[in-house]
Amino acid sequence: MTIARTLALSTVTRGMIAACLILCGGFFALEAQAATYEAVPVTLSGSGSLSMEPGEVVEVHATYQNAGEATWSNDGTGYISLYTSDPSYRRSVFDPGTWLGPEQVTRINETSVAPGETASLSFELRAPETEGTYREAFFLASENTAWMANGALILTIEVGEEEEETATTTTASSDSYDAAITVRTANEIKVRAGASVLFTVGVKNTGTKTWGSYALQEADVAIASTSSDFSHPSWSGTQLAYGTDSISPGETAVLTFAFTAPSSNGTHMAEFEFRADGNVIDDAFLEIPVEVTGGSAAVVEEEEDEEIDVDEDGAITVRDFQEEPVVRVGLLTVDEETDDIITITSYESDFELRDTEGNILAALSAGELVTGYYNGGYYYYDVGRGLEQSTYGLRFIPEVENAVMTITNFDYRVTRNGGYAYNTYRNVLEIRYNDYKDRTWVINELPIEMYLRGLAETSNVSHFEYQKALVTAARTYAFYHYTRGTKRASEHMHLVAYADDQVYRGYERETMSPNVVQAVEDTHGVIVTYDDDYAITPYFSRSDGRTRDWSEVWGGEVAWAKSVPVPWDEGYTLWGHGVGMSAVGALAMANEGWLYEEILPYYYTDIELQQWWEVAD
Repeated sequence: MTIARTLALSTVTRGMIAACLILCGGFFALEAQAATYEAVPVTLSGSGSLSMEPGEVVEVHATYQNAGEATWSNDGTGYISLYTSDPSYRRSVFDPGTWLGPEQVTRINETSVAPGETASLSFELRAPETEGTYREAFFLASENTAWMANGALILTIEVGEEEEETATTTTASSDSYDAAITVRTANEIKVRAGASVLFTVGVKNTGTKTWGSYALQEADVAIASTSSDFSHPSWSGTQLAYGTDSISPGETAVLTFAFTAPSSNGTHMAEFEFRADGNVIDDAFLEIPVEVTGGSAAVVEEEEDEEIDVDEDGAITVRDFQEEPVVRVGLLTVDEETDDIITITSYESDFELRDTEGNILAALSAGELVTGYYNGGYYYYDVGRGLEQSTYGLRFIPEVENAVMTITNFDYRVTRNGGYAYNTYRNVLEIRYNDYKDRTWVINELPIEMYLRGLAETSNVSHFEYQKALVTAARTYAFYHYTRGTKRASEHMHLVAYADDQVYRGYERETMSPNVVQAVEDTHGVIVTYDDDYAITPYFSRSDGRTRDWSEVWGGEVAWAKSVPVPWDEGYTLWGHGVGMSAVGALAMANEGWLYEEILPYYYTDIELQQWWEVAD
């Protein structure tokens, strides 16, 4: 059974589940489910552009890095394969008769591809007899499970008779360095002055020499001045990014780096040179046109606690600051998964064990283990003095604020078949029983900006402007429930770490997603508001060409949740509740050059972006 048929059978069920979640305040179940499967495009034949003669058969090769949490396979449940798309499950005129079926092209070549490893695909195309320019779209999928985030494969194919050319002869060195850029985030960038831009480039080794190291750095023409218009705090001198893994001829090096948009309006050219083993390779010279379209994307900062009006070129208003919220997130229930007991330490900081009334129970050094649990009206703990008892909940508090705490007897890989442990979390952990549902939670208490760093709602390689739009919507959602304090108050927390609210994986996810962390920092304290008050910002995976009005799905009227067209989603089927921001549509907008300050007002009508708390000292 294909994914399309599975989705068709379950549309009503998914809609009912989504509606239930939205009424309970949770908007992200379907998005989070899809996010388990994520890909990073690495290489593609011809960089996506092919020339074929009518009737000619060619073989296409592509590679993707597994950027998700699930291991990929080419057989069995959830195997990874490539389908025709745009629209999905169409019959392609390039089908040579060797595909798995008229709508399913091929499976990945590898038996198993763990997170972080690379998968390859190979398939044939047969050109039609009619000459012209064709656009062929395909998409990776996990069979009967999910479409692959960032799994698109797009080919532009020119079909026509090959013109005769005067032959030229080139002689390659027997031991040469050569390269070609095969993958890049975009051909040009549109951004506001002063904004941080995240960019990924793939450079293929087309020479005969294996690279032992490689790097991107500013071109000599740029570094002649004392200060570059594009310099970024992440650079090491004039070096943007580097790698030390071995890249053999035919393989591709992928580098992700950041640069800063210049401070003046107009089009600027960012120029970077590629070096392999210290040798400058001219054919891999990277030029990025950067169109600066207005004032700084950073939040305007004036005198503290002073309301600031921003002119028409700006998108964010700084209002009277409030203290940064500290949110409480339910991580897991203490049950048979951990043998009804929790073991906690910090390898990063000394820490204290206190009860929820503030009484100190023990002072511990980094690395010391504490076990704790609830039973029969009391909390029990062991800090090495034998089993002790408390009437109140147990809090594990690092001496260094926001230091990392570890739940040592919990591991997603062992109990939930995950790709990572996901057992490290910043700041305070708490063991707390509630009689509302007769269960004990491990709760993570931390500043909201630290919480956002650990979200798993998008991949590290999605477009930076999309990441900023998503984390701003996620911040608004978390703040909404922090402020209302009603959804999970009976269980002593604001949110849970699962799709009922937002998928949160803590410190390990933070280390895996430096681009998302940067997006959080660049939008610090910014939330979506309507009529100068916080809004609520549902979002979902994908529309069928338009979003839904709130009233269509849940009844009632929400002024900012109105139906808008999403032409980027046309030809697809609706995936999710349909209210608010379409993730696929927003990502496409970012790839076209839309800024996050433009994406959010497109999906949420008549809203403002306001900074409600400032960056801590």
